[in-house]
Amino acid sequence: MKYNRAFNRSCTQLRNFEIIRNFTSQAVGSVFIKAGDTYVLCTATIVENVPDFMKKQKDCGWVTAEYSMLPAATHIRSNRESVYGKQTGRSHEIQRFIGRSIRSMFDLSLLGSRTIHFDCDVIQADGGTRCASITGACIAAFDAVSYLIDNGFINKNPIFNYIAAVSVGKVGDKLLLDMDYTEDCNCDVDMNVVMDAKGRFVEIQATGEKSLFSMNDMNDMIVLAQEGISKLINLQKECFS
Repeated sequence: MKYNRAFNRSCTQLRNFEIIRNFTSQAVGSVFIKAGDTYVLCTATIVENVPDFMKKQKDCGWVTAEYSMLPAATHIRSNRESVYGKQTGRSHEIQRFIGRSIRSMFDLSLLGSRTIHFDCDVIQADGGTRCASITGACIAAFDAVSYLIDNGFINKNPIFNYIAAVSVGKVGDKLLLDMDYTEDCNCDVDMNVVMDAKGRFVEIQATGEKSLFSMNDMNDMIVLAQEGISKLINLQKECFS
């Protein structure tokens, strides 16, 4: 049985992706990423300091992330979290996920006693915002490090690989790559996968939303995610060609 997707996508097809570097002029890394109708601005800024828990590790840097949805990112307005002074549990969980993922790119001992902050602001949301944030922030990370090297702050590149992320869902007996919001809300199983360019896993998040899933289901979903991530990493590399 055929599964009908928006824009006549096949079940194994990514949405249309566009990655625009240097989208703003003030941040040392600035990437605007479009994943279908999901738009995220990923910026990187550098602070010449590290959190207290890192200060015992001499000349070791830190990488962290913040994530936020703008009030009109979805069809129902959400409150601006910074105004009300309290971040939602969802945003907190997502930004930790992004931070862990981006840190996996780095040898922090080569970064010096400084922090790179990644801010991922969702301008428009149609599913896959955390995955798009990671995929875009990866490019912002390369630009931030280029700034540090070009200006003599560090001598050696602390980044050792590309990373990207994608969602996979299971609806009935169908597996769907890179789900939009409607698919994400109605899937039986939901998975987010982060991998590097060498095919190694950074993180896997999988949930049986409406039904349980087998080991075979999980393996099939991971294989599909790997195929999608390989294509995303090729798109990332094209940004620098």
